[in-house]
Amino acid sequence: MDEKLLKQMRYEAEEIFKGSLEAVDPYLAVKRFVRVEGNRLTLGPEDRVEVELDLAKYDRISLVGGGKATAPMARAMEDLLGEKIHKGMINVKYGFTQELAQTEIVEADHPLPDNSGVEGTKKILDFLQKAEEKDLIFSLISGGGSALLPKPAGKIILSEKQELTRSLLKCGASIDEINAVRKHISSSKGGQMARTAHPATTVNLMLSDVVGDNMDVIASGPFVPDTSTYKDVWGIFRKYDLEGIPQAIHDHLTAGAEGRIPETPKAGEPIFEKVFNFIVGSNILALESAKKKAEDLGYRTLILSSMVEGETKEVARVHSAVAREIVKTGRPISPPACIISGGETTVTIHGDGLGGRNQEFCLAAAPDLVDLPPRVVILSGGTDGNDGPTDAAGAVVDPFTVRRGVDMGMEAAEFLGNNDAYHFFEKTNDLLMTGPTNTNVMDVRLVLVR
Repeated sequence: MDEKLLKQMRYEAEEIFKGSLEAVDPYLAVKRFVRVEGNRLTLGPEDRVEVELDLAKYDRISLVGGGKATAPMARAMEDLLGEKIHKGMINVKYGFTQELAQTEIVEADHPLPDNSGVEGTKKILDFLQKAEEKDLIFSLISGGGSALLPKPAGKIILSEKQELTRSLLKCGASIDEINAVRKHISSSKGGQMARTAHPATTVNLMLSDVVGDNMDVIASGPFVPDTSTYKDVWGIFRKYDLEGIPQAIHDHLTAGAEGRIPETPKAGEPIFEKVFNFIVGSNILALESAKKKAEDLGYRTLILSSMVEGETKEVARVHSAVAREIVKTGRPISPPACIISGGETTVTIHGDGLGGRNQEFCLAAAPDLVDLPPRVVILSGGTDGNDGPTDAAGAVVDPFTVRRGVDMGMEAAEFLGNNDAYHFFEKTNDLLMTGPTNTNVMDVRLVLVR
């Protein structure tokens, strides 16, 4: 009976996770936000218009962009504008493609940028450089865009950016901090695409994958005024005691801090007068969709927050503590309960194993479930379907997960210490496998108690 209930709950957890993705389908998100009637284009949520444009005023309409969810966003714009589109150029992660009629797709690597991404970004920047007053450019930006639009600045080369990115990922720097660095060692980020495209009109549509939906952080804000500075970057290096910074990066950042090269564009500069920035999808929409699905399955629901950050192991233990509280006292809501949270945690890497923050979350939570009755399930998954450098979206655990590992000669603590959640869950059959979802709005975590 216990195994049957857990099997049902694990199925329900995965169905709720899938339900969370429905509200952040990139194609539908764009179609909800952008409406076209003849030459009249309106932008805004379904219940209001925030910007209206007369397409007849523009000589050329073009698409550019980058990110894991950018291909379906481009498909939506092609469906809306059809042959009005003069040209389209986007960079996406390998495998995250769609059939497009007028848009050229360059596939590139993520989270570490590669030469394909650099070449694709060069082509986009060269194209934007030729933009004129009567051009209308639609920028389609989603999570992963920072790594997928990676043209280095100055004399910096790609391998040096890769080396620094690896160091930042390993030390546990937040996405905001990593992107602040990326903006200042790149030619495309921190508002620099807006500078390149000026004096064209730009509509920048973003699918947010950052806590708090700060526009300048999403894909490092190619068309958004930058709030960070060269001096901030040096502060990040000091915070994490980063040493061995590649010489070309060191020299470039020093020149920036000393004012010998221009800062990234800031709010109030004329280049942003005809740039319209909008968020068309975000993590809270995914959580609200998960909430509805859970309620349809008979659960009482509570959304904790869409802004959860911090060290993954610590956040995991908070969630397992909530599960224990529900079992013992029925608080904050009584069973059948579904606690939902979102955001993006960080992993400080100490080992050489394989995994991602969602798998690490579940492996850290699993030992706290061992002595609970077999009616608790915890799921953590990345909405993009890829957790870290793996083919899993995350994992699903229950009170028997650790025991399954022991029966196979594995100790959860050892695998956790080696940051090797993937190989643990691969054997216990606890991986959450969705394949690429073509969206990306951070993570969704579920605590189910029957």
